[in-house]
Amino acid sequence: MAYRYLGNSGLKISDITYGNWLTHGGQVENEVATACVHAALDHGITTFDTADVYANTVAEQVLGNALKGQRRESLEIFTKVWGATGPKGPNDSGLSRKHILESINGSLRRLGTDYVDLYQAHRYDPETPLEETMLAFADIVRQGKALYIGVSEWTADQLRAGHALASELGIHLISNQPQYSMLWRVIEEEVVPASEDLGISQIVWSPLAQGVLTGKYLPGQPAPEGSRATDAEGSKSVSRYLDDEILTAVQNLRPIAEQVGLSMPQLALAWVLSNPNIASAIIGASRPEQIADNVAASGTTLEQEVLDRIDEAIGHVVERDPSKTDRPTQRPS
Repeated sequence: MAYRYLGNSGLKISDITYGNWLTHGGQVENEVATACVHAALDHGITTFDTADVYANTVAEQVLGNALKGQRRESLEIFTKVWGATGPKGPNDSGLSRKHILESINGSLRRLGTDYVDLYQAHRYDPETPLEETMLAFADIVRQGKALYIGVSEWTADQLRAGHALASELGIHLISNQPQYSMLWRVIEEEVVPASEDLGISQIVWSPLAQGVLTGKYLPGQPAPEGSRATDAEGSKSVSRYLDDEILTAVQNLRPIAEQVGLSMPQLALAWVLSNPNIASAIIGASRPEQIADNVAASGTTLEQEVLDRIDEAIGHVVERDPSKTDRPTQRPS
């Protein structure tokens, strides 16, 4: 396992992060979830990402239980705030001071820890003054409940504004968590250059494009039984990629992967990690054996000729529009 610094901080994280969106408390039983977490630990993953909104707080609890007995100082535990939780009342979402300060306490209790290494704003909240949000984060850091602050799916301008306020308050905003993969590159034009200037790293989600880059979805054929596309919740996120033109292009990656001695998932993860602004790629798993294949991408270097061949194979179906960064216009309910 390779480790990288997160932003301009002194914190190192594994370049493969284990995340539990859609799986813990949802797609897999708790015993399987625990086995996946233990497999991640066995393969050198030290960084774990969750959010209070996943399975309406249940995912945090499952992760906390799975990590019981581990040396806390050897782990980096990340969670997030913003999404609607609990009974989803008027103050049960967003980035108000009330919601943030109440949410961190709930997350720590469910995770079974006194602090998280990184506390992230899951989305930007246009209905709350940014000053209010960042001051609440600063108070959490000063209380020792979080060591660093991050965000998720913020635009370049939002990152600049948030970083400036964090710096004034004496706290470290060091990361952004956007979607990023061979097929979804909307952060490259604006977010990555801004982040490089600010000393912010990306911890990216969906590096396998919801499983499409594994090559298991074939053009003109039904989705494999038990895949995310056949799951009621998961199908919402994968549907944008289930286009025959995209699926045909993805199959063109198979000989490239074979040439460099990688599986399709390993090639996709190695491609993401070839971007120097990426600190870590988040993987999920419904079976422990998936972990072993994914972590083999850690530390892999792809030559420029391979990167060029990948672009030739799929460049015509890549989404690059920076305006497609996820930007909520109101709080979730």
